[in-house]
Amino acid sequence: MSETVKEKGLNFIEEIIEGDIKSGKHNGRLLTRFPPEPNGYLHIGHAKSICLNFGLAEKYNGGTNLRFDDTNPVTEDTEYVDAIKHDLKWLGFNWVNEMYASDYFDQLFKYAKKLISKGLAYVDDSSAAEMAELKGTPTQEGKPSPYRDRTVEENLSLFEGMANGDFEEGSRALRAKIDMSSNNMLMRDPIIYRIKYANHHRTGNKWCIYPMYDFAHGQSDSLEGITHSICTLEFVAHRELYDWFIEKLEIFPSKQYEFARLNLTYTVMSKRKLLQLVNENIVEGWDDPRMPTISGMRRRGYTPKSIVDFCDRIGIQKRDNLIDVSLLEFFVREELNKTSTRVMAVFNPLKVVITNFEEGHLEPCTMDNNPEDPESGSRIINFGKEIYIERDDFMENPPNKYFRLSPGKMVRLKGAYIIQCEEVIKDEAGEIIELRCTYVPTSKSGKDESGLKVKGVLHWVTISESLEAEVRIYDRLFKVEDPSSQDGDFKEFINEDSLTIVKAFVEPSLANATAEDKFQFIRNGYFVPDLNSSREKLVFNKTVGLKEGFKVSK
Repeated sequence: MSETVKEKGLNFIEEIIEGDIKSGKHNGRLLTRFPPEPNGYLHIGHAKSICLNFGLAEKYNGGTNLRFDDTNPVTEDTEYVDAIKHDLKWLGFNWVNEMYASDYFDQLFKYAKKLISKGLAYVDDSSAAEMAELKGTPTQEGKPSPYRDRTVEENLSLFEGMANGDFEEGSRALRAKIDMSSNNMLMRDPIIYRIKYANHHRTGNKWCIYPMYDFAHGQSDSLEGITHSICTLEFVAHRELYDWFIEKLEIFPSKQYEFARLNLTYTVMSKRKLLQLVNENIVEGWDDPRMPTISGMRRRGYTPKSIVDFCDRIGIQKRDNLIDVSLLEFFVREELNKTSTRVMAVFNPLKVVITNFEEGHLEPCTMDNNPEDPESGSRIINFGKEIYIERDDFMENPPNKYFRLSPGKMVRLKGAYIIQCEEVIKDEAGEIIELRCTYVPTSKSGKDESGLKVKGVLHWVTISESLEAEVRIYDRLFKVEDPSSQDGDFKEFINEDSLTIVKAFVEPSLANATAEDKFQFIRNGYFVPDLNSSREKLVFNKTVGLKEGFKVSK
């Protein structure tokens, strides 16, 4: 894959906007909105919408409102509101206005009464099952409700009674009077208000009726003067109803446009399904590093730039498709290669004793923090008589062209000296427990006067100064590319090996690392301290490998 992204032409939404600006529509003004429902945490699919709405506003000198679609008090919470705002700021975006659909409850109530007064809405006493039966099917026309022809006066009285709490939840609903024979099922007298006795996170118990999404959304757009209301393809069928409400209410004509949502391999994007994973303790929480949530990706060590670059790369389409998660990981890897500090960590340790090195002596060795960044500086790591190397870096009977350590062979220890294996120590079971080596005193990195040439370079840690750490290695959360498309319960395809915890020994420079720090564990991949990591218990999460190499068990 190319390291640079080629210049792209305009996407179809940009073409629409440029046409509107050229024609003088809305006086050349652009105002978009990002309208999440505060019933869960944002995920990578939302990031695509965020980048689109805020990116368009930036490109065309406009603005973007953050508007919480808080019309269902049962599922919404201020925890989600706070998390959404934090994620947006972390991604690097700022909104013009912070709004809530609940800001407009009074006005929406008036709009509903206006529709009733125009004979375009009525109170229906039918049960949910009765409404569904009367609505018909896509190939069969619906039938009118027996309450469809109530008078304006009766409907206004009943609707006021709904708002006053005179009726039981589910006993009545306000429906728009449109067309029970429409080919669009959403136009067959949709419910626009329902009774719901629940405490709202902002309005408390002021209301016991709440507008449906289709009634609140377009009118909220209109009240804010949104010029381009951009949403995903599942709302294509809703556009006709969106336009109908605006036309009948004779309000500012916001316009809806749709683009393809982001679907990513080896995960799910449904908030309902993600909530199941959280509630059933399949994952640690919304910010579990295996989750596709923004908070999970942040905890895993993904950077805002890598996510934004990924969203820009996949672009805007008119047709849903499945994006390979490896593309996202490519952008993460590219960013971390430029910005992460190189450090040494040994996962599967093998003890090495340098027999000709002075007992108790520690030799300072200079390590570059990041060769990709000349300004990143360097640090000092002490080399001692006893060190750990990776067990996989030694082979007693190596094949040809094996460049790591083996009996009688020399390798260089990164930033330190050339060593040669002299003796292999085994336990009673024949397992190798220790190597005894000698070092070449004149071979120190940066000052090598030995004249020796070796091909193998190993990372290491000095045992006396190394720190023990818990390292969490992540694999795909699901074993199949598209778990949502499979028959049966999507949880049947959970990858039981999506998390492996190992003990590692890391260099002492990591003692005070924080979740904001990014590291490349040399030859092992990119890692980040977990949110719960501390000096007393170091915990690191694997962000991504040095190259594509995830494997899931079959």
